[in-house]
Amino acid sequence: MDTLLKTLGDRLAVEEVVDLASSLVAIESHRDAPGREKRCSEKIASVFRSWGIESSLPPALEGRPNVTAILRGSGGGASLMFNGHVDTVPAYEMDYPPFVPRVEGGLLYGRGSVDMKGALACMMTAMRLLKETGVPLAGDVLFTGVINEEDRSEGTEYLVRNGPKADRCVVGEPTGLAIMAGHRGLEWLQFEFLGKAAHGGTPEKGINAISMAARFIRRVEETLIPELRKRVHPLIGPAVMNFGTIKGGTQPSTVADRCILQIDRRWIPSERLESVLGEYEDILASLSGEDPSFSSSMTRMESNMATMDHYPMEIAVDDPLVTGLSRALRSLTGAEPRIAAFGGWTDASLISNFGHIPTLVFGPGDLAVAHSRNEHVPVEELRLATLAYALLAADIAGKGKAGLP
Repeated sequence: MDTLLKTLGDRLAVEEVVDLASSLVAIESHRDAPGREKRCSEKIASVFRSWGIESSLPPALEGRPNVTAILRGSGGGASLMFNGHVDTVPAYEMDYPPFVPRVEGGLLYGRGSVDMKGALACMMTAMRLLKETGVPLAGDVLFTGVINEEDRSEGTEYLVRNGPKADRCVVGEPTGLAIMAGHRGLEWLQFEFLGKAAHGGTPEKGINAISMAARFIRRVEETLIPELRKRVHPLIGPAVMNFGTIKGGTQPSTVADRCILQIDRRWIPSERLESVLGEYEDILASLSGEDPSFSSSMTRMESNMATMDHYPMEIAVDDPLVTGLSRALRSLTGAEPRIAAFGGWTDASLISNFGHIPTLVFGPGDLAVAHSRNEHVPVEELRLATLAYALLAADIAGKGKAGLP
């Protein structure tokens, strides 16, 4: 691996990665941009083609294509997919022009620099390095850039249903170059409480929906949350939940006849979606049994997903994908890589659970600055991630399929 690393390192000019990432940052690809992600996908496809790597633009949604590329191996080997999303969140309020990328103090600034156009540039450049240096590949190395990850992940749902397929996959969300071998599942739930309006001067004539919501919250805090704290995955950690929003009533002098509560529930692999939902339903039924005037309903929020459930994701820490990336990082840094769980939910869940492709999350930059006022990614991490991706691809795609479980 050291010889290959020297070959790849000598060929890599980190300025080229920065320039490519900057060109992607400069293209607005958020929900308010004309055409959404289309121009960014087309740019990526054009760059791949200029390098002699075949690329296509499959229509994930009308007028909004994914982008794929493939560096073909000689045949018979295992395949590796690099995956990332081409959309970003809007600029919101930033401390500098969001789509005018700049490098300062060893950091590349701009909306999408860390989430995750920097990683896209690293993946793309890694494939170019493999091609230009003639690294022998038995299996294929693929790139899939997907749309709308920041909303409902239709791009990855399309990928799962239509391909391309691979034996292993890396999703390039920002991990600070740590190997993320799992994360929690994600469920957004909405609870509606219905009461009866009355004048604030005669509240006894009404039924207060806000009070119903408060009783539900107390019951969850008293009975469910203590149980969640006991459910701990050795890598991913405990099951957790958060009360996110609450809206109820019309004015102070009217008994609230309606209240909406929305929560975020993060669940671990030992749990099942049916039981996650059932626990809240049981609490609602218990409160209704105690008080016939207690009226409530629970729905899964449509904004959370398109059609595929957001399950937890995990990969065995002794899987060749994890051990291969660990070797690559040790060669690059001389240190033992950190293997942990990702803090948020990612498209790796869909690829792993519905595409049945063992997947991990690994990329440059700090998740904490994603979506922030000063989003940035360290240039040195762009260099290291590019080489790590290339070394991993050479390792996985250099093996026969028999080398993978």
